[in-house]
Amino acid sequence: MKGLSAIFSILSFILIQGIFIISLQSHAKGFDLSLSQAVARAAAHNPGIKAVEFQAVSAEEKILQAKSGFIPQIQLAGEYSHTNNPMWAFGTRLNQESIAQADFDPDRLNNPDSINNFISSISFSWPLYDQGQTLYSWKQAKLNHEAVMLLADRTRQQVTARTITAYFGALLARKNLEVAKQTLNTARTHLKMVESRYRGGFVVKSDLLRAQVHIAELEQQLAEALSQVDISECMLNVSMGIPENMHYVLTTPLEKGQPLKGSMDSWISQALSERPDLKHMKYQKTIAEKEIAKSRAARHPSFTLAGRYELNSEDMQEQASNYTIGAMVSFNLFSGGRISAKIRDAGAALKQVDAMIQAMEQQICGETRHAFFNAQSAWKRIQVAGAAVSQADESLRIVQNRYNSGLFTITDLLDAETALQQSRTNHLKAVHDFKTAETRLALAAGRIDDSRYDY
Repeated sequence: MKGLSAIFSILSFILIQGIFIISLQSHAKGFDLSLSQAVARAAAHNPGIKAVEFQAVSAEEKILQAKSGFIPQIQLAGEYSHTNNPMWAFGTRLNQESIAQADFDPDRLNNPDSINNFISSISFSWPLYDQGQTLYSWKQAKLNHEAVMLLADRTRQQVTARTITAYFGALLARKNLEVAKQTLNTARTHLKMVESRYRGGFVVKSDLLRAQVHIAELEQQLAEALSQVDISECMLNVSMGIPENMHYVLTTPLEKGQPLKGSMDSWISQALSERPDLKHMKYQKTIAEKEIAKSRAARHPSFTLAGRYELNSEDMQEQASNYTIGAMVSFNLFSGGRISAKIRDAGAALKQVDAMIQAMEQQICGETRHAFFNAQSAWKRIQVAGAAVSQADESLRIVQNRYNSGLFTITDLLDAETALQQSRTNHLKAVHDFKTAETRLALAAGRIDDSRYDY
């Protein structure tokens, strides 16, 4: 039984080591990737950023569409007609300048022969004043373009924050994998010590079994840690917008950095003044105000110039020409309440935007406070967890020596191993939580891409 137990332990060790080595080799085949490079890749390849960039292009084109209303509209047209309608037939001959004395015969007037007419025309329409509709639409389009650019900035900030968080998540997963491997190696060393003491008759078989069961649990944890590395790397790839099966070496270390600077009130103040999405919403308010003015302007008169030059021919050979130039003024005396309803509708939309701005400001304050408190808490945990690692390491050394001397039980030894593993994991998680909270705070304040943050 002792021989089978030893063989089982050796085979298990070889299997886990093989899995670990294969995993590391697969990841080592990739390229070096720093945090700043990950953010740059996300900015270049993330589909969400590309989508909002196309939205900005669309908004710019809408400016040109609205601006075209200030320019005369010119159309070139060709028409053909074949008719024996008395009025149209006579008018067509008149336009073709082919009227003869015989055409005034009553029988011919009432029952004309069919006539062909080919018309080539060029016409223009120039609304010199269209109740301000083009002017306000142009101003709204320009405001909307600025608003979309702010929305694009916010989208880039969000993608940057997700990429940074995913990067730190991948770093944490790899560090946890290292801790799991270190713990397993330590447990195997202790297993050899337990086996030696068991063979010498100093401990009972239950100690040996407890140590073997402990190793089996650690092997499961190692397998789970390997899986978490792959999952976290996949999430980072998704954020960067690159193939999910790409591997790389993360070169930016998982370090605590510097504590937060500034008070919570200063962070909230920055958030309320710098958040692009809040600025975007305020642009929407201005657009809504323009819509009210645009709706009221519909009560003003409109003035349009128009002209047309045309050629008429029955057989495309002899042609007669004519032109028309005119102007039109119109004034809406009664619209059935449509204009008044549109004004009230625009006013309600403005109040809706005001309420949305108020809600967003409250949300921004809440997000900033939450991230600030999380960052502060994580920073304090880093200090405590760092000291706990040293204490747990020293405790394990003492327990190991005393167990070897027969003063402590196997339970004490395994508890000390677990305590060291947990303290290392807690310290790594505290550093990770601080970095992600710091990132979320920068995102909440609208300064994730500020030059003060070297990613």
